[in-house]
This record gives sequence, C-alpha cells and structure tokens, in this order.
Amino acid sequence: MEYARRLDTRSMQRGVRCLTREDHDLAAVVRRHGPPPLWTRPPGLGTLIRIILEQQVSLASARAVYRRLEQTLGEITPGTVGHCGTAGLRHLGVTRQKAAYCIDLANRVSAGELNLRRIARAPAEVARAELMRVKGIGPWTADIYLLMVLRRPDIWPTGDLALLTALQHLRRLPRRPTSEQAAAQARRWVPWRAVAARILWHGYLAGSLATNRPSE
Repeated sequence: MEYARRLDTRSMQRGVRCLTREDHDLAAVVRRHGPPPLWTRPPGLGTLIRIILEQQVSLASARAVYRRLEQTLGEITPGTVGHCGTAGLRHLGVTRQKAAYCIDLANRVSAGELNLRRIARAPAEVARAELMRVKGIGPWTADIYLLMVLRRPDIWPTGDLALLTALQHLRRLPRRPTSEQAAAQARRWVPWRAVAARILWHGYLAGSLATNRPSE
C-alpha cells in the first residue's frame, strides 16, 4: 500500500482508495455512506483536556462540560486551568479524578515537562510514550491525539468502544471483539489504520455499524 506521513484531504482520499480496493467490507461502508470526514482537532492543551473529558462518557456529555470550561476560562491555557484549580473544575462539572488529571497536565505543560510542539514532530511511538507519561493519559487518549490532532495515518485507537462495535458488525462477528482481537484484525490495514478507523466511525455514526443508531 501507499504511505503518507500526515493525513490531509488528498492523502485521506488515497488511503480510502487503497483500503477499499483491498477490503470488500470497508468498500461496502464507503459505497453506502460515502467517504468519511477527516475529523481533525487543533493541537494544544485544550484538545488534550477535551479528550480526557471524553474518556468513558458520551461525546455529548464531554462536549457540554468542555463548553462550560471555555465559557468560564476563555482561552484554555496552563495558567487559566491552574488558576481555576481542582475545586473550580469540579464546580464546572468535571469529575474529581479528571479534574486532578487536568491540573497535573496543565502543570506539566507549564513546566515544560510535556512539550506538545516537540511531540508533534516526533515519531508516533515516541509521541505516544511521551503523552502516556502524564497521569490520566492512557493508550486511548494518546491514540486519539495522534490520530485527530497530529493526523498520523497509521494509528489504531486502542479500546475505542465505537470501533469495537463497528468492527463486530463489519465482520459479522457473534460478539464484540476484545481490544487485542481488534488490533490484530486492524493490522491488515497498515499503513492506513487511521483511515480505516474513520471509515468505521463513519458507518457507526450513520447507524449501519451500530446496534442502535447513536445520538451523536
């Protein structure tokens, strides 16, 4: 397969063409719903905090909390997050655990312990390891940052429940695969696993790869 260092509209189209030539099930999703959106997010502390808020909750719930943060803090910076403090974040609807994660993350960015510009230039595995050194950033959070913000083309988000459900329906499996089983199946999509993930999300959100049509 062809390879791209960073996904943009053109390389995304190339990835979709490569995958749909090789995988008839993915091709069926694209025929039914069209190619998926690129789904990008801006780099920086604010996006990392938003992804932390999205851990194990619905996107709608996380979006509502993040909007309250934006309305209260204005710009999301290490200074504004630190000034708000754990109690302030809790008042805005952030859970106690996630508030602690956000404060620790802001402190690390402020101290230079986490350099997001350096991470953006680093190889995927190095960037992933650097992110996961921060309390509260596990494999899924790091993978989503690499996939949506840094637009790395070959990232498979570990443990994403929507992808696991979509993969179950794509392959007509009797039960939802484990994260390890899904990762093993996703290896056939190298070096376009991030594009395959977008196709699966696209089918899931459209309802054809979900048990029930999601509200998102």
